[in-house]
Amino acid sequence: MSVPTVTEHKPHKHDAQLQMLRAVASFELAKGLVVLLAAFGVLLLVHRDPWDVADGLIRLLHISPDGHFAHIFLNWADTLTAAKLWTVAGAALAYSVLRFIEGYGLWHARAWAEWIALISGSLYLPFEIVKVVHRQSYFHVGLLVVNLLIVLYMAYLLKTGKSVHGLGAA
Repeated sequence: MSVPTVTEHKPHKHDAQLQMLRAVASFELAKGLVVLLAAFGVLLLVHRDPWDVADGLIRLLHISPDGHFAHIFLNWADTLTAAKLWTVAGAALAYSVLRFIEGYGLWHARAWAEWIALISGSLYLPFEIVKVVHRQSYFHVGLLVVNLLIVLYMAYLLKTGKSVHGLGAA
């Protein structure tokens, strides 16, 4: 009677790269989902008075409606039209679709998705840097660091040719 041998899976460099790509993919998918939910939230305002919704939100958060920022928020809500809300929801939907496509491609280790991640991440960097300069917070600094790491990692993979293209389908 022979004893079956168990083959031990040795961690491979490609496994770590695929895990990194999938971590970035998960991050992108999460961003897409959050923005998609926000788009649906915006669409809920289409047949309602945005000022009433904003006033209710201010009261729910126990913010004085007589305050400066409350006035700015209420005045902004008063300018919203159904067309503006549909435009915002449409842009959010397009953004979500792009994040979902990028997430899918990164999950399956596609070179085109790495390019999307590199380009779109690079486009955000100047805005994130300005935000950190003008309003330092752990959130903004963290967002900048995460995005910078993603951009640098994608640039590294594409420049060195060390990506795992095609291995993600396994």
